[in-house]
Amino acid sequence: MYKVFYNEKALILSEKPIVKSKILSFNNEGQFEEALALLRNSSVSQVNIYHHNLERLWSKFKKYFDYLEAAGGLVQNQNNEILFIHRLDKWDLPKGKVEKGETTEIAAVREVEEECGINNLNLNNFITITYHIYFQENLKLKATYWYEMSYDGNQTLVPQTEEGIGIAEWKTAEELPEILKNTYENIKIVLEKNKLVPKGLINQ
Repeated sequence: MYKVFYNEKALILSEKPIVKSKILSFNNEGQFEEALALLRNSSVSQVNIYHHNLERLWSKFKKYFDYLEAAGGLVQNQNNEILFIHRLDKWDLPKGKVEKGETTEIAAVREVEEECGINNLNLNNFITITYHIYFQENLKLKATYWYEMSYDGNQTLVPQTEEGIGIAEWKTAEELPEILKNTYENIKIVLEKNKLVPKGLINQ
């Protein structure tokens, strides 16, 4: 199953129909735009396109968009605080585009360092891949690779203002409920995968 967010609503690709969704049985690529239109123009909060060959469906879905990859990090310090950035009026985790010739691991570390002004990060485990669709000249499908990282330094955080980041800040576990009120569904997925927030918070 693949869950892709568009305008913070879920478009789910699966082998079998999913209940509590607007369900489309896959026949042709035109249904991708039909699904986006439903999410964009109606009260429908979740659309499910299903096909018995999920990987074939996913391959056609990726080719329908301008596909690109990004990478980012869930960084914790010695106090178990989490590194967040504030951009476009939302709390986010540091991430950015994978450059040509980079691995997703290298890109993830580089982006965290650039966006938050720190270095000497420790790269740990892979967490998950999240997906979202947005419009910038054309429809783009972005896959973001997320990694656990740790930091044991004491550098002052410096937000990358030229990338629109107003704040880079360590947040405690007690502050997460407030963060969750103003963040993206994909960030909730990353936090949930890392067992930092309870299940069931994500737009189902």
